Amino acid sequence: MTFRLTALTDAAPSPFTHRLTWLASASDGTPLGTAVLGLFTSPGQAHLCSLTLNVHPAERRRGIASALLSAAASAAAEDGRQAMLVQAVEGSPGDAFLTARGFDRALVLDFARLDLTAPAAAPAAVEVPISPGYRLISWLGSCPDEWLATFTVSRTAMDDTPMGDTDFGVVAWDEERVLAAAKAVADRGELLHTVAAVEEATGSIVGFTELVLPASRSGDAQHYGTGVMPTHRRRGLARAMKAETIRWARTEQPEITGLLTDTADHNVGMIAVNEALGYRTTHRSIEFRLSFHS
Repeated sequence: MTFRLTALTDAAPSPFTHRLTWLASASDGTPLGTAVLGLFTSPGQAHLCSLTLNVHPAERRRGIASALLSAAASAAAEDGRQAMLVQAVEGSPGDAFLTARGFDRALVLDFARLDLTAPAAAPAAVEVPISPGYRLISWLGSCPDEWLATFTVSRTAMDDTPMGDTDFGVVAWDEERVLAAAKAVADRGELLHTVAAVEEATGSIVGFTELVLPASRSGDAQHYGTGVMPTHRRRGLARAMKAETIRWARTEQPEITGLLTDTADHNVGMIAVNEALGYRTTHRSIEFRLSFHS
């Protein structure tokens, strides 16, 4: 089959990733597939990049995905990246494609959904009490100035998130990055809702969970990060924060029909929290890793 690859300009630049995009098209201009390569720009992640690869089902097995992958891998290696991550649903054609091309299985992700249209069933319907010595706060959009410093520090709670063999590195958060991340969500027309746990004795945020609602404010919303500072774990804070997120979505966002989350399959603590709150697994995805050797 004859097709051509065209490099495209990033239409939505990110403050944390430089993206390169290729379009595969037929001789008559019909789109056949795309590849988007994300070159991470954060300190601690300059060795890594991620790839999103899509080919129309009717056009598979014609060399299109291989050509797109080759273009992206060459660009990544030329940029000095040491490894590339690509995700595919377990058992899918993408799983077979990446396995056949020498990618390693670095991480298994459990994807789960909470159905908000079903009658609220215990324990998700019951308010989860916060542990003594803590209280919950929440906000929409950017973090309020009064909480920005301590919220930024609390982001380090994600530093030890299980990432398998991805060599994902550590994302360095400062106040500028926190505000930029919230702005990126707002610029897409989406709504960021954050619940945080505050330690009463110090007035510091020690945990947080984030939910992003689509621009339509309808359909499924997506959980982003959830983290609790190491010295405050095993006190039910993650469950209490997520329960408050569920309560808010149910009562304040009636057009939201479900909440989506994904968790490393060996992060048994967070999976247990999700299951206790009523989330049910929908599928599993594999995070594949391809190393570039100099």
